[in-house]
Amino acid sequence: MIIATHSGKFHADDVWAVMVLNLLFPDSELVRTRDPERIAAADFAVDVGGIWDPQAGRFDHHQKGFSGARQSGVLYASAGLVWREYGARCVALLAQQHLQHTLTDKDAQDMAYAIDADLVQYLDMSDTGTARNAPGGYGLSAVVSGFNLTWLDEQRSGSVASAEDMRQRQFSRAMEFMVDVLINQVRYRVGSMLAAGQVRLAERLEGGRLLYLGNAALPWSSIVRKEMPEVLFVISYSITENRYMLHTVPAAAETFDARCDLPATWAGLQGAELAAVTGVADAVFCHNGRFIAAALSYEGVLQMARLALEDADSAE
Repeated sequence: MIIATHSGKFHADDVWAVMVLNLLFPDSELVRTRDPERIAAADFAVDVGGIWDPQAGRFDHHQKGFSGARQSGVLYASAGLVWREYGARCVALLAQQHLQHTLTDKDAQDMAYAIDADLVQYLDMSDTGTARNAPGGYGLSAVVSGFNLTWLDEQRSGSVASAEDMRQRQFSRAMEFMVDVLINQVRYRVGSMLAAGQVRLAERLEGGRLLYLGNAALPWSSIVRKEMPEVLFVISYSITENRYMLHTVPAAAETFDARCDLPATWAGLQGAELAAVTGVADAVFCHNGRFIAAALSYEGVLQMARLALEDADSAE
């Protein structure tokens, strides 16, 4: 199996696309060239060749008249074209390899769509000029671009062949980096999916306004925010820190604004100072932002949670 892409400077979109194909076809050979005959002879042609035909393994977007775009209107580059065809298969493969979990076809496709929305489309946007380097001023596209040779590298290489050999090694390093990025995406999403069931079945306390989770590492925020409007605080046990945490519930995604803050008198206090204010002997700390606190025992954190609920009731 031969995967062909262009030689010379590489970009995040072609690195991502080749990386995905290489994961699915691990014994493939990568050929970086602009030779039309070598491109035509390859099983896959990525970001080169002037053809978009997934059935024929052709994933270019530079040809005249190309207008492939997502339903959102975001144009495809090679990253998105390959991901559109092979994303779900790649997600399923990585879930099996790294989490020993078999995804349904629907779950794999849903995760592939989500990864496109959160990550892949931005690689395409950067490549097509829709955005200079989304997301952020030093996003993933810029990080990958940094693997390219500088003019000093090229000057020191001494020849075209030597420079291209160096560039090939850097392309491989960039691919390895992208593999880690993708694996982390899959691990996070599969973990969140598996955690959702445990969060939904977690113990409710204090008339349903308090939720108890036996593992603080469970990603609970989205489920509680969307499905449990009555929950004001979450207690969890941190296995790694051997203490109990008291969390507020975010009022919206990606914000520290909470449905209900911890008491103002706790803000920034630690140890004896917090114990004196709360009456909880093993109280550990309360963040100055009043969105998280801790105690060493379950009894202690439960007492703190009850105090926080009383404070919320008195503020109404």
